[in-house]
Amino acid sequence: MDPKQLNELLRLIKKLDFAEFKMAEGDFSMTVRSEYKPGHVPAPQIVSMAAPAAPIAAAPVAPAAPAVDLPATNDAPAEEATGNLLEIRSPIVGTFYRSPSPDKPPYVKVGDSVATGDVVCIVEAMKLFNEIESEVSGKIVKVLIEEAKPVEYDQVLYLVDPNA
Repeated sequence: MDPKQLNELLRLIKKLDFAEFKMAEGDFSMTVRSEYKPGHVPAPQIVSMAAPAAPIAAAPVAPAAPAVDLPATNDAPAEEATGNLLEIRSPIVGTFYRSPSPDKPPYVKVGDSVATGDVVCIVEAMKLFNEIESEVSGKIVKVLIEEAKPVEYDQVLYLVDPNA
């Protein structure tokens, strides 16, 4: 990447206000992070950059795969940790609520049967109350989140036994 392209990319990263940007192209890779300060537009800082030292004629260099940041998920897959249980995961970040209001019963509890499309909880995000629907059918065997606790994207909320 030539210096002009690099400067244009850094200006774009600053304009779009990314917290972190990773890029890999061939033998070139770069990570840029911005430091957050309230009331201030962060200036990008290059954290790491690697370019090929010199081409090696004897051995071809395989191109690096583009860096992709994926949301964090639970470490163990459901099949390993829970046998044949299925998971209902949060599709958004927010605050978990089992019932539509404090004076109402929960949408589902352990032992209840759910079908695909049934509302199982609410996740509040930015003052919007989002009904979360089950993508699986079966019997609820475990509630993994406490009432009014924060949840992350793709965090497991319920374990469901599809054979019950």
